[in-house]
Amino acid sequence: MTTTQDTVAPDTLSSDPTTSHTTTPEATIADARERIDAIDDRILGLIQERMAVSAVVQQTRIASGGRRVHLAREMEILGRYRDALGKPGTNLAMTLLELCRGRI
Repeated sequence: MTTTQDTVAPDTLSSDPTTSHTTTPEATIADARERIDAIDDRILGLIQERMAVSAVVQQTRIASGGRRVHLAREMEILGRYRDALGKPGTNLAMTLLELCRGRI
């Protein structure tokens, strides 16, 4: 049984137009998975950066007498992710917000 990720056309994965299409499916899949792993590493780094920036916002808000969580701002973020990614975007944003709320 094949999955969608196993049937991706090699020309959709290559950023080099001179790449030959004689590459085996296994090599194409291995290369694509390496790219996915590199992208995931970047995403994880960005999430960690977002968590740190969010902590600064929360600490500053609390120090000035505000609340740790700003619900109107969270609704804006949920809307942005939903608009860009559909319903799964809302779930992704909820997870991201939960990670970024921290434990201040």
